[in-house]
Amino acid sequence: MPLTGEQIPYKMLSQDAYSQWLGIEILECEIGRCRVAMTIRKDMLNSMNKAHGGISYSLADTAFGFAANTHGKYAVSIETSINHIEALDEGDYLVAESVIEKVNNKLGFNIIEVKRGDELVALFKGVVYRTQKDWE
Repeated sequence: MPLTGEQIPYKMLSQDAYSQWLGIEILECEIGRCRVAMTIRKDMLNSMNKAHGGISYSLADTAFGFAANTHGKYAVSIETSINHIEALDEGDYLVAESVIEKVNNKLGFNIIEVKRGDELVALFKGVVYRTQKDWE
């Protein structure tokens, strides 16, 4: 039996060891939109004592994947990019919100904002390919 769009991100997170290691939590999800959050830990810092760029990228990518799959079909990333706007520190609480800007039969186009409070710290853009396989 297919899952509802709102159920899919929770199933995805339950099967995603990396996102679990990051400490990502789902704040809210609906069809075409998902908000996730996490806190930067010491083991996520680079040699300059700032969060490694891959950390905010991974948070945004998780929000992207979760939102893209809320339409009920397996959706896989085919292109992504990020702009790192502000450096991040240990203890920073980040929220990433993915909103699908456009969806057609095969492709979905998402914009993901990563924020620390009200401050935009990264902007991620992604394109997914939507398969015909249902989430069950």
